[in-house]
Amino acid sequence: MGLFDFLKKGEEKPVQKPVAQPAAKPVVAQPAAAQPAAATQPAFDTYTVKSGDSLSKIAKNFYGDASQWHKIHQANLDKIKDPNLIDVGWTLKIPKA
Repeated sequence: MGLFDFLKKGEEKPVQKPVAQPAAKPVVAQPAAAQPAAATQPAFDTYTVKSGDSLSKIAKNFYGDASQWHKIHQANLDKIKDPNLIDVGWTLKIPKA
């Protein structure tokens, strides 16, 4: 339909009949155990250490409480031998609260 077609009087637009849509297939729910593992939420976030970071500073950012730093330390014992010494560039696992 053009811009000025509505001005033409005496002409009617042909009525378009609705097109039948095919019926949707029913969704079958799968038990939780049968769902793929990718659908589950990971138990950790990740964080890359920046200059000036400390475990308590990272804990404050993620949990709102600096005293929760030990959660991050426990989750990263393979990397963090001394909780006072973390290196820039390390990717740390941050347990979800």
